[in-house]
Formats: sequence, structure tokens, C-alpha cells
Amino acid sequence: MGGDSDNNKFPWKLFLRQAMVCSLAWTFYFMFGLVLGTPTVTIPQLRANSTTLVSDAMASWISSIVGYIGMIWVFVLTISAHQFGLRKTISLQATNACVAFAVLFFSRDAVQVLVSQVIHGATAASQTSTMLLLLTECTTPKYRGLFITIKSASFFWGIWVANAVGIYFPYKYIGLLGVLCNVYVFIIILVMPESPYWLAKKEKYDICAKSHRWLKGAGDESVKELESLIAVQREYKSCSKPKKSLLQYIKIYSSAVCQPETYKPLALTFLMHSMYHMSGKLVFTIYSIDILKKITGSQSTAHIGMLVLDGITVLGMYTGCGLTRVLKRRTMLLGATSIATTFLFIISAYLYMIRFGVIIENGYVSVALLMAFSLAIACGPLIMSSSIGGELLPIRFRSFCLCIGAFFTKLILGISLKIAPSIMKWFGTDGSFLFFAITSTILIVIACKYLPETKDKTLLEIAEHFRKEQVLQSEVESLTKHNVNQRQL
Repeated sequence: MGGDSDNNKFPWKLFLRQAMVCSLAWTFYFMFGLVLGTPTVTIPQLRANSTTLVSDAMASWISSIVGYIGMIWVFVLTISAHQFGLRKTISLQATNACVAFAVLFFSRDAVQVLVSQVIHGATAASQTSTMLLLLTECTTPKYRGLFITIKSASFFWGIWVANAVGIYFPYKYIGLLGVLCNVYVFIIILVMPESPYWLAKKEKYDICAKSHRWLKGAGDESVKELESLIAVQREYKSCSKPKKSLLQYIKIYSSAVCQPETYKPLALTFLMHSMYHMSGKLVFTIYSIDILKKITGSQSTAHIGMLVLDGITVLGMYTGCGLTRVLKRRTMLLGATSIATTFLFIISAYLYMIRFGVIIENGYVSVALLMAFSLAIACGPLIMSSSIGGELLPIRFRSFCLCIGAFFTKLILGISLKIAPSIMKWFGTDGSFLFFAITSTILIVIACKYLPETKDKTLLEIAEHFRKEQVLQSEVESLTKHNVNQRQL
């Protein structure tokens, strides 16, 4: 898999190799952006060109069904990645996505578009399951933060492209673009090695070493990580006993969830994904045309505003990618999210004043405030939540915790997109901004208290942080119990 001496001599080769492997994940995030951007332009086209009425209920299902179906696919992909590795699992995902985009290309009514979105459940599940494994296991700490943040920008590029295509062309061309993306995925699969973490779990240590060196070189830090990885897996194997019944597996994982080194990072992963979805950005993006039309009162202005806001979001993400090189993850996430939440409160207050006649609505001011919010949120949870969440997942029960975390993410995605039209109907646009501002504030306070720093740390070092916390907590409890017994005596 290449000469180690060349890798040490030309570290940029390692960077390019890791970037090539990560481009597979970026492509999947781009395709998921196409999937979520499709309803924004498809529904108006169907309503304009079809004699069959597309109801509000059908429209909300088209927007949200990928989240609910993704909940099922999370288990399938996680089990597949655990048993057969990333390469075979990603091949399955690419085949599935190709079929879904083909269905979209040939669709003629809302039901067929809905079928395409249903098949895309695997594409939705991949972003919080196999793609996170790929990005965290196949990259070095030096580049991992950059690569993981780029994938979020790729996702919103997909939304922007889907919206642009749908505004100027028939929506079926989104399907054609998706098929071409999958051709690229298949090419990368032929070149990339298997994840060294999966190979180590399967006790294929020689192949694991070759894969690890191909991806990360043979420098001192890389050798140390490889030795630690193999040592940890051998320790787990020596301590584990063969289990034969389903009940025994249930007991193992139930016991694991009760351990602080497992439930603490898992709870923080839930928190990261909640900050992403409850910021309101994804909801406002999917329903951007309706929201902007209500604010500006113009369909054409709404279309232009949608593309501008999507472009600003992508710009903010690339700005955030640069800031990750100099700022700590925790600082950047909390700072950017706080700024974005402040703008949510400002936008809500501005719209309330318009409703009660205190001021007159100005389209430029409205779009400017939305641009400021988009720029801030893009530097925060949009690029940092999944990055930190993926890093926090424990090593020992990584597949299990990834499955639970991904299930939660798809659940909150489906619920937020499904109820968003009802929230805007019940509370109005101004109340919707206030709702997301309040929920974001609550999540920021929780993150300030419990979220650790993960920048420039290997996955093993992050896992060790929670293990040390558990040991320290046990020692404190033991000391406290001893003091109580002494007093009683």
C-alpha cells in the first residue's frame, strides 16, 4: 500500500490520501443535501404542473419521511459496518442511492417523489452512521477537524444545488446529478483501504497495520496510535468471553450503557445533534421559500433570497473550517451558537414589532438579519455538532453507541421537519424564531457545563478522558463512604 519512507518524506501524500477517502463522505453529504433540497423545489413544480393537488400533509411527508425511514436504516448500516466493514456497507448505500435518484428522475407525481424519498432513507442514515465512522477512523487528529467540517459544507452545497436546479430546470435533473455522484463513489471504493479500526476488531492485525500506514503514515504519532489501537483491541478480546444467546448480548450492552464512560459521551452526542436540529436552520432552509414569501411578499424575491441565504451558509461553513485551525472546538461551537441564538431573538422581536405595527417591514433588513443568523450558525453547530459528536463516541462499544446516536438524530430530524409547518401555523413566523431561540439557549447552557474539549486528541485519548472521570468518581464515592463509616464508628 505504498512506501512508508515516502509517506514520511512527503506528508502531503498522506493528506491527499485522507482527503480522497473523505471525499467519498463529502459526496454522500452532498447527495443528502440534494435529497433534503428536493422537496423545496419539487412541491411547487408539482403544484404548478400537475392537475392533482399536492396537499400540505403530503408535502410535509415528502420533506420529513427520510428522517423516519433513516431510523430503520441506521440499524441496518451499523450492523453491516460492524460485520462486513465500511467498504462493503458503503457499496450497499451507493447502490441504494443510485436507485432512489433514478426513481426521482423518472417520477411524474407526488407519490413517486415520496417513494424516492423513502428509498433515500439509507442516504439519510449514512451521514450519522457509516460516514462518521469513515471520517473519524480514517483521518489523523491533525486533519480530522478540517475534514469533518468540510462535509457539513458539502451537505448545504447539495441543498443549494438542488434549489438552483429546481428553480431553473425540471426537478428530475436533480436525480440525474445524484446518479453521477454515485459513479464517483464507486470509483473511490475501488481505491480506498478498509478502516484500520474495523480490521483491528476482526483481529486482522497485519492488514490493519498496512491500512493504517497507507492512511496515516509511519511517523512516531502514527505508530503510537497503531500500537495503542492493536493493544486495546487485544485487551478487549482477551477479557471478552464468547456469547451465544441474544439475552447475553442484551445484558452486555445494557451494562455498557450504565457505565459513565459510555452514557456520558453518548448523552453529549445527543446534545450535539439536538443543538444542530433545534437551532432551526435546517427547518428554515427546507421551508425557506414559504418563510421568505411571507416576510417579503414576493415569490421571485423569495427564490433569490433562498439562494443567497444558502450561499451565505456555505460561505460561513468554509469560514468555520478555517477557524477550526486556530480555535478550540468547544469555544467555537459555544461562541458561534450564542451569536446565532442572539440573532434568532432579534429576528423574532423584529417580526413581532412588524405584526403589531410598531415598525414597517423592510425586505432588505429581514434578509440581512437572516444572513447574519445563517453566517453565525454555519460556524457553530452546522459544522461542529457532528464533528464533536463523532469524536465523543466511545471506542469499545462504538458501533452500538453510533447506532443509538444515529437513531436519535434521524428521529429528531423527522420530527422537526414534520411538525415545522404546524409550529409556523400555530405560532406564526415570529413565534417560530422565538421557539428555536429559547430551545437553543437551553442547550447552550447544558453544553457549557458538560462538554469537554476534543481538538487534536485521538479517539483513544478522548475515550480515556471519560474512563478517568469514571475512576475519579469511583474513588470519590469510595472515600465519601469511608468517611461516613468513620463518623458512625
